[in-house]
Amino acid sequence: MEDKSLEEVFGQLDEIVEKLEESNVSLEDSFKLYHQGMELLKICNDKIDTVEKKMMVLDEKVEQHEL
Repeated sequence: MEDKSLEEVFGQLDEIVEKLEESNVSLEDSFKLYHQGMELLKICNDKIDTVEKKMMVLDEKVEQHEL
């Protein structure tokens, strides 16, 4: 699941939110959906952290090059 793009993961999160908003979702299914959503959020956070770290490295290289 971690090889999916952020856009794909966000799409899955949207689907989970839509399902949770349905009035006929059982409590057990709600917990399962919530758990899936939390796992997807962790993947998003990991991907965003990776991008932020890459951006910091690029910024450092640009700053060094400008000196």
